Amino acid sequence: MATAHHTDQLHSLQTHGIHCGETTIPSQGDELPAYIAKPDQHTGPYPVVIVVQEIFGVHEHIQDICRRLAKQGYLAIAPELYFRQGDAKDYSNINELVNNLVKKVPDRQVLVDLDHTAHWASRHGGDTKKLAITGFCWGGRIAWLYAAHNPQLKAAVAWYGKLVGEKTLFLPKYPVDVAIDLCAPVLGLYGGKDTSIPAEHIETMRQALRAANADAEIIVYPEAGHAFNADYRPSYHAESAQDGWQRMLDWFTQHGVSAIPIPEETQ
Repeated sequence: MATAHHTDQLHSLQTHGIHCGETTIPSQGDELPAYIAKPDQHTGPYPVVIVVQEIFGVHEHIQDICRRLAKQGYLAIAPELYFRQGDAKDYSNINELVNNLVKKVPDRQVLVDLDHTAHWASRHGGDTKKLAITGFCWGGRIAWLYAAHNPQLKAAVAWYGKLVGEKTLFLPKYPVDVAIDLCAPVLGLYGGKDTSIPAEHIETMRQALRAANADAEIIVYPEAGHAFNADYRPSYHAESAQDGWQRMLDWFTQHGVSAIPIPEETQ
């Protein structure tokens, strides 16, 4: 078991050279909680990456992704997009989490919160002329939707986000429905062994993208399942996760969201 001293050392390594912590963002009459990380060795402004949470909320893994992006030279911010409906940490059963919380979060609310997140970032050290989004699991689907929502977005990377599904009042569209509306290039990263997103769903999405002549690409990692980037879970597949991470950074750079170079001693 890790000692308190060891934990403190690990946190120091994770945060060396960056500024990170919790904040709030005015949005739709509320104060939207968020986690932010950005370099502390440069005056900015920094290119902005909005990080959209997994189904489990803005927990340590999502915060770590923000810190990793900050070490690359980005302002990374992850808003708590469930906060009006509840807290994912209150649920130990995933089915209860989905049915009692996640399904009650309207897409429209989420997309507007993301708009306010981008605006807030532009006033706090971010350069939203260089705006990207990435999302994981639940957030992967949202990343696709946001790429069809915000014309100022330059790039999106969706990690194993559901592509088709049952539509509801709160979830009226899926990525396959917005392929024709994409206004930013999207990279989709998926696992070939993901039983929740079968190969036929991926092929349906690819066909929709081709029909729309969309600027998008889907990569499938044959040996990876769902949540292959989640390094705190048994689903983690290191080779696929590492390749996906580099592809994400390259995608951002190729589409105008290149990071500010950070001195090696601060990384």
